[in-house]
Amino acid sequence: MYKVFISRSAEKQLKRIPTHIQRRVSAVIVSFEVEPRPFGCKKLAGTNESYRVRVVDYRIIYDIRDKEVTVTVLKVSHRRDVYR
Repeated sequence: MYKVFISRSAEKQLKRIPTHIQRRVSAVIVSFEVEPRPFGCKKLAGTNESYRVRVVDYRIIYDIRDKEVTVTVLKVSHRRDVYR
């Protein structure tokens, strides 16, 4: 099982999104413990460890480190803002 860490900025971003979407995003983040590469995740171009997964109109950007068996959530934001 992987250990999941959430960056401070991702926590703040998560608190700003609507509550009903927060629950869905949180469920996906918790599922990273068992499967860090769920169906629908995509590897980000230009990086070795970064992935993104879609939840409604929001994106979760995260790093997977297989050697340390960790997942670090970097960003949780609307799709129009997440890549800036």
